Amino acid sequence: MHPETLAVHAGRAAENDAGAVAPPLILSTTFEREPDGTLPHGYSYSRSANPNRAALESALKELEGGTEAAAFPSGSAAIMAALHALAPGDHLIAPRDIYYGTRVLIETLYGRWGLQASFVEMTDVAEVRAAVQRNTRLLWAETPSNPRLRISDIAALAEVAHTAGARLAVDNTWATPILQQPLALGADLVMHSTTKYFGGHSDVTGGALIAAASDEFFQRVRQFQTYGGAAPSPFDCWLILRNIPNLPHRMRTQSENAQKVAEFFGRHPKIAAVHYPGLPNDPGHAIAAKQMKLFGGMLAMEVRGGRAEAFAVLSRVKVFRRATSLGGPESLIEHRASVEGEHTVAPESLLRLSIGLEHADDLIADLDQALGL
Repeated sequence: MHPETLAVHAGRAAENDAGAVAPPLILSTTFEREPDGTLPHGYSYSRSANPNRAALESALKELEGGTEAAAFPSGSAAIMAALHALAPGDHLIAPRDIYYGTRVLIETLYGRWGLQASFVEMTDVAEVRAAVQRNTRLLWAETPSNPRLRISDIAALAEVAHTAGARLAVDNTWATPILQQPLALGADLVMHSTTKYFGGHSDVTGGALIAAASDEFFQRVRQFQTYGGAAPSPFDCWLILRNIPNLPHRMRTQSENAQKVAEFFGRHPKIAAVHYPGLPNDPGHAIAAKQMKLFGGMLAMEVRGGRAEAFAVLSRVKVFRRATSLGGPESLIEHRASVEGEHTVAPESLLRLSIGLEHADDLIADLDQALGL
């Protein structure tokens, strides 16, 4: 089934008393039992399970081609669930160019629990292989990476992980299953901040993990969700599911817009570097072309003149909004090093852009006047 059709129908087959075509919102925290204590509808308490959460998880599982999915109240909670499924003393490998919040969780929270980590250049498979230790249990990939859009070879990393007796998890937030399907390339686990493209409207937070297999590792993920109370609200699940049918069309438009903006940056004399895998001269272009259908709506550029000039550009934009996050209909721009603070590895000259659904010509005109000459 094509992704456009799957996005419309996934997670929407649940029966309801009214025969409603649109999934109903079920806010109840508890569900009635039969006199003998059985649960005729399979639900007992909303922290353990809720019809809206079950529908969202079903949709995510179908879209990623997984066996199971678990939804969370944020992307950070989903990352924590994956890390929590490891044991003290386990070792993981992660990229240097990684979402700073993931690095904080690994080093600050789980480092205190004895989790060991090596941060490597994940685009270099030989360096990843050399970082494997006897206690390596997880490889965490982020492709495209945040904020410099580095591209990792998912199939090659899966081979490294499985040879070492470890699992490969892929943060697929920036690509979504519309553009990239890590499980089909050999990954064991996929993570999403569903706040971003799945939510798609900058008005809901959420996260998810989708697994290739229903194994003991994923059951520990599920325990973190239910026993740990890391459960999203029914309304948030309903909102995210409501926005999935138009996800393929949003991803296509935002990717096409980003490609045009990246090409504009590539020609502009005030841009020192453009980070976008859709450009033929990008270091990750060949691998991205192999494992992605389009190159996504995120890009980054480095302004000549460093931090001061980057902030000058920010002060002059009119269409772009100066805000963190991504995946919404509006285009956003931010100085990533300032947002990340002490944990940043982003250059001071770098601006990260989330390209929205506006007309590409208007976005380019806004950036052109903001850059000046």
